[in-house]
Amino acid sequence: MSHIIIWIGFLLSLTLLILIARKNFWLGFLVGALVLGLFSLSLKEIAYVVLGTISDPSILFLAISVGIIPLIGGVMEESHLMELLVSNLRVGKKGILMLSPALFGMLPMPGGALLSAPLVERAGKGVKAEVKSVINIWFRHLLIFVYPLGALLPTTKMAGIDVYREIPYLIPYFLVIFILGYIFMIRGVKGRIDYKGNFELKGLLIPLGILILAPIIHFSFMNIFRIGETALLLGVSVSLLISFISSKLSNKEFLGVVKKMKPWNYTLIIFGMFLFLNIFRASNMSDVIAGIAFSPAFLIVGIGAFLGFVTGRVQLPVSVLLPIFYSRYGEEGMTMATFAIMFFSIFMGYMISPVHPCVLVSIEYFRSSIKDFMKSMVAPIIISLIVASLAAILLF
Repeated sequence: MSHIIIWIGFLLSLTLLILIARKNFWLGFLVGALVLGLFSLSLKEIAYVVLGTISDPSILFLAISVGIIPLIGGVMEESHLMELLVSNLRVGKKGILMLSPALFGMLPMPGGALLSAPLVERAGKGVKAEVKSVINIWFRHLLIFVYPLGALLPTTKMAGIDVYREIPYLIPYFLVIFILGYIFMIRGVKGRIDYKGNFELKGLLIPLGILILAPIIHFSFMNIFRIGETALLLGVSVSLLISFISSKLSNKEFLGVVKKMKPWNYTLIIFGMFLFLNIFRASNMSDVIAGIAFSPAFLIVGIGAFLGFVTGRVQLPVSVLLPIFYSRYGEEGMTMATFAIMFFSIFMGYMISPVHPCVLVSIEYFRSSIKDFMKSMVAPIIISLIVASLAAILLF
């Protein structure tokens, strides 16, 4: 098969993936993977890859676990456990502005930015609307760099990297985001918060425990018993059970949470991501791309940030970049340091993307404008990408 036809198939698959994923993430991956397969594999080979993907126990357990995680967030939202956690932190005005979106951002939830927006609004009296919208977005994604059950979980799995070993490599970028956020968004905030009601230790410890219990169980059982994704499924299941018991929701209310959170979408996304990656690996697209002369720094920083910006997603750019990187530099080239730079760069594009759902709902809630939001974000984003570029140049 000629290289021209293979390139047409690859570009068509990416175009369809990105366009469809704006409405339906897992369907976009499925269509993109199948189109790529039709241009590079036989129907028998495609069927073999599909069956191999959906029958892989590690992918299956990961997919089920990722479907459970938003249910934990949904239960905590419905029972107001997250709001209880924030109200018992008893930190100052600047602390609440940073922590309330950060804590809500630890669990993937549809419209999650709207959950922290009222707390940012309450704490941010006197702060400009565009600054509050930027705070809500910037700090909502802060802990994702060090919390193992968010976007890091599936993306590190795709790269074949232990999520807990990767986190130390992401801590410097976590600090960059925190420092830039404080300087550009928080430093000028004045005033204090008068908390209503008495401090409740129980109200602080129970929701905080639910958030950290799953990664503790996952890490402990994975290293003690070497059971991988089984430990992850156990951890998130225990967290869900405790959140349900603590919430005192009825079975009917819990079913309402399930309908609202649509956990099957998250499960199907994982299967779609790995199907696209596995079909790419099975095709001869890697040999074609390997002939392109581009630097690894430009690929993981420049193209990574661009894909994050145009897709408004994180998993999708990682799914696209990994096979391209493997084609050019081999799987052994995707070190933990390389992955950290790529993840950080994608995130910077994602944070300012006009198709990022959190950006749109935050701007709408605070009655800001996309123009003012972009103006407030451009300086910290540029500085962040300069840091990523320097790190990539030093690494390569």
